Amino acid sequence: MGMSVIISAADAADAEQILKLQYLGYQPEAELYGDWAIEPLTQSLESLRAELSEQCVLVARLGGEVVGTVRGHVDAEGVGRIGRLVVHPRMQRHGLGGRLLDALERLLAEDGRPLTSYRLFTGHRSLGNLRLYARLGYRQAAVEAVSDRLSLVHLEKPALPPLAATA
Repeated sequence: MGMSVIISAADAADAEQILKLQYLGYQPEAELYGDWAIEPLTQSLESLRAELSEQCVLVARLGGEVVGTVRGHVDAEGVGRIGRLVVHPRMQRHGLGGRLLDALERLLAEDGRPLTSYRLFTGHRSLGNLRLYARLGYRQAAVEAVSDRLSLVHLEKPALPPLAATA
């Protein structure tokens, strides 16, 4: 009998598992761009713990193992900033990334602050990521050249207004 993947809020006790998953998940990105100094691979445990207290961080668990994570927050302009969506390699291509992203979008929308859109970015060669985000309604908003090897593709999706209560 298989176990179900459960998505829930991360807590401080998840920090080490999230950091290990992030390191594992970003290896292919580092190889793709020939850059092993990208921030997800160099982030310290202390820095991640600070993000856990400052942002909405979700994890996907399979039993006691963290197999996916995503984080975000609503900025002062009402933009839901989403980052570090990562799914364990053995769990990829089963819809978990989409489930995590959808859960975070809903959580940010329920935050109570006005929300106009969601924004995220990925590397220009990360075709799987670009396909996933397009399938989930994100559209290219800008391209930022970071180096000769890397351009960041910024993607945006409008936030749906909350449904009005009916009488």
